[in-house]
Amino acid sequence: MRTALVTGGSRGIGAAVCRRLSTDGFHVFINYNTHAEDAAALAAQIDGEAVCADISTRADCEAMFTKIGNVDVLVNNAGIAQQKLFTDITEEDWRRMFAVDVDGIFRCCQLALPYMIHVKRGSIINISSMWGQVGGSCEVHYSAAKAAVIGLTKALAKELGPSHIRVNCIAPGVIDTEMNAIHGPAVLQELAEETPLERLGTPEDIAAAVSFFAGEQSAFITGQILGVNGGMII
Repeated sequence: MRTALVTGGSRGIGAAVCRRLSTDGFHVFINYNTHAEDAAALAAQIDGEAVCADISTRADCEAMFTKIGNVDVLVNNAGIAQQKLFTDITEEDWRRMFAVDVDGIFRCCQLALPYMIHVKRGSIINISSMWGQVGGSCEVHYSAAKAAVIGLTKALAKELGPSHIRVNCIAPGVIDTEMNAIHGPAVLQELAEETPLERLGTPEDIAAAVSFFAGEQSAFITGQILGVNGGMII
C-alpha cells in the first residue's frame, strides 16, 4: 500500500487532505504537534496513524521519520499565521514564522527524499498561500514565508526531476477554516463577495487538488503552483 505523510494533519485543511488520501487508497500518517485528541480521532476514522512532532525542530522531524519509515507522498501542510503591522513584528515572530512555514518543509523534504531517490518515484506537495504570490498587508512575515515555499518548490522540482520525483505547490485562497474564523462573519462575507466564484473555499477544495498531485493523473506535472482561490488571484 502506498503511504502518505500529512504535516499539520489533525484539523482543517490537513484533516480534509488525510481523509481524501485515505479514500484514494493511501495509508496516511497524520502529523500533529498539540492537537493529540483530534489526530487520534481522525486516525481511528480513516485507519491511519497519528504521529506527534514539532516540525520546527530537527530532532522531532528525525524522530517522526524514524517512527513512520518511508513515504511515497509528502504533503507539507503544517503552518502558522499571524497578523501584525510590519513595524510590530518581533525577531521572535519572524524566526518562528520561518521555522514552521519554511524550515519545517526543508526538514521533511530532506528526510523523505533518500527513499524517494532510491526508488525513483514520489510526490511532494507543498501548501503555500495566495499571499505568497501577491503579498498581504499586515502579514509581511507570513507572505514572505509562503513566497519562500513557492521558490523552494520550483527549485527542488528541477533538482529532483531526473529522479522522477515531482514537487508541486498549492496556493489556497481564503478557506473556511478555524484559522480564518478569527476574521469574524462580516469580514468573511466580504471576502466571499470579493471572490469571483462568490464563496469561500473549503478544506475539501484543497484536498481535491492534493489528490490530483498525489496521483498518476499528474504524472507529467512538476514545479507548478496551483491557485485554489475561487478566482481571487489570477
